[in-house]
Parts: sequence; C-alpha cells; structure tokens
Amino acid sequence: MGSRLEEFKRGSDYLICIDSDGCAMDTMDIKHYRCFGPCMVAEWGLEEWKDTLLARWNEINLYTGTRGINRYKALGMILREIDTDYRKIPGLETLENWIETTGELSNKSLEDAIAAAEAGAPDAGSTEALKKALSWSINVNKGITALSEDEKKAFPGVKEALASLKGRADLVVVSSANLQAVMDEWEKEGILEYMDLVLTQND
Repeated sequence: MGSRLEEFKRGSDYLICIDSDGCAMDTMDIKHYRCFGPCMVAEWGLEEWKDTLLARWNEINLYTGTRGINRYKALGMILREIDTDYRKIPGLETLENWIETTGELSNKSLEDAIAAAEAGAPDAGSTEALKKALSWSINVNKGITALSEDEKKAFPGVKEALASLKGRADLVVVSSANLQAVMDEWEKEGILEYMDLVLTQND
C-alpha cells in the first residue's frame, strides 16, 4: 500500500476509489459538529452568531450538494457570507485568491502562501485571513485527533466489502481529508491493508 500517486502500479483492469469520511468511515458528522464548525467560530470570534453559523456550516458541508467539499473551499464560502451579512473578515480576498489559484488545498500550501506574502512585505491585513485559516485548520486536526476511538469507526460491512474486492480491482482511498488522519483511522479499523493507494488533500 502506498501514499504516492507517482509510485502507483496498475494491477487490475478495474479501479475502485473510495472516500473516507462519510463513505468508509462513519466520521463525517461528528468531525463537522465537534471540530470544523466550532473551531471556525472560535478562530474568528463569532460567538455572537454561533448557533446560526454552525447550522450554516453544517448545511454547506453535510446537507446540500456541497457535502464533502474541501475544508478550505467551505471556509471561503462561509467567510464570504459572514463578511457580507455579519462583519468584515480582514484579508478575505487574499484567502479567496489562494483557494482559487493554489494547486494544492493543504496546510503546507497555505504555509507556503503565507511565507511568500510576507516575503513580499504586504500590508499587515492582507495575510490575516491566511494565518487564521491555517490556525483553524491546525486546530481542526487537533480536535479530530482528540476524538475518542469509539467516535471514529468504519461503517458496518466496510471491512468485509473491501476484503471481497481485494484482488478483483485496484482499491484507492480518495479523500480531501488530512493524510495522517486517514492513515491512522483506516489502520486502526483494520481496513488500510486492503488499499493499494491513499490519496488525500496534499494530492
């Protein structure tokens, strides 16, 4: 099993790609309820509108056609709404530009964008949303790691399904989640061994 696309060797006439959160792992709801939304409220100091904004976060990420959207794209969407309807988000345009133009929606790419912006000596406000987005994402990952093992389980039947497919198709995880989180969760559930490749947000 590998985690690098360039090292992948085709072994079958068939390819099956499986998402992690909400597809193999019964973790999507709890991560948004307990980590993504609350960390956004805390990072931007939005407690005044907490209930409304948490409901909107969950609508974007769980209950509409954008379910499963990359975390940064979801963040850009809701921050634009907050900027329009609640209060201004300093540096939002810079963050939106990064979301639209980066080749990799990941923490590492965001760190590189912040370093590049600071090297160009922008005005102080232009990187504020970038820095807060990175802090938010890091705190989300910490929150996910802190969830109990009982709260990060595979759906019933997933292991058996993967076992039956192994050798009949190439099996690949395709997820917009954090690589380490996916590797840890799938290994703990005993299902990583069935996969030929793991592709996450850094890919």
